[in-house]
Amino acid sequence: MNPLIQQFRRYGHLNEAAEKEIEQRINYFSKRKGEHFLKEGQHVSSYFVLSKGLIRAYFFKNGRELNSWFGEENQIFGSILPVYTEKPSFENIQFLEDSEVYAIAVDDLNELYRKYPELNLIGRKIAEEVCIVLEERIISLHTESAIERYQSLIKLQPNLLNRVNLGHIASYLGITQETLSRIRR
Repeated sequence: MNPLIQQFRRYGHLNEAAEKEIEQRINYFSKRKGEHFLKEGQHVSSYFVLSKGLIRAYFFKNGRELNSWFGEENQIFGSILPVYTEKPSFENIQFLEDSEVYAIAVDDLNELYRKYPELNLIGRKIAEEVCIVLEERIISLHTESAIERYQSLIKLQPNLLNRVNLGHIASYLGITQETLSRIRR
């Protein structure tokens, strides 16, 4: 079964007609390590799932790349500003490994929301989960020590330590690579 539909099912029931229409609107593509799904200033508004691969979201501040999140297989992703506000993206989304992607345009999804109320409910639940993750991230950055943020990362996404370079992880944690090395010892 299509991984994007599988993820939608995690949030609620989809009837057969809705699944068929979603399937018809999903695009599959593969990306090589280093390529981008989205760059700052673009208006790409899609939800997507990786069936294989790894991504990072980052933005620039004072000429430095700052990582804001990492995504692994079987999670729903999308850049919030283009998806919900139709504003250009502030962030960049880059593939850290060769990846396989299933995506649906938000315009298609919004049309399906109107047609299938149960899908609309699923979309709301996905948005709620994103809000929770973002609030937890904000709280973590402002209340936890570097060690606590590192421990949270290990708990929530343990595979990242084997898949992401330490510079990206340090940036995500808001610390220097040297501090990360000390914490890991």
